[in-house]
Amino acid sequence: MKHILIDTDIILDFFFDREPFSDHAEQLLALCESKRIKGFVTPVICSNLYYLLRRTASHNKVIDTLKKLLLIIDVLPMDKQVALKALHSNFTDFEDALQSFACSENGNIDVIITRNIKDYKNSAISVFTPGSFLRMETLY
Repeated sequence: MKHILIDTDIILDFFFDREPFSDHAEQLLALCESKRIKGFVTPVICSNLYYLLRRTASHNKVIDTLKKLLLIIDVLPMDKQVALKALHSNFTDFEDALQSFACSENGNIDVIITRNIKDYKNSAISVFTPGSFLRMETLY
């Protein structure tokens, strides 16, 4: 079973039904729910999701939404080592560096799924858009 990190933008595509991206986001989360792949986020992604969803819904509704999300995906740990590696990296986006090094430190993440591939060019983990990942998965 593949283990994937699902970046903030993909989950927001799902929650905000952002066309034309929401279909792929929905398919990824459905694969996680059916346990065909194992999805992960980081605490930073959880925080970003809360902040952005909170602009459109009450605290309680957002918390309930995040609880439901965490029923089908897991959260990677982040610690000082991850932060230091991100700070000393060649990434131009610190948040993306944190995500990438959280995946590397975990050791079990196969792929990062994001629409923002260019910011992950220094990642040791393979990076795919949702569409390219889903096409690849249908080949197996």
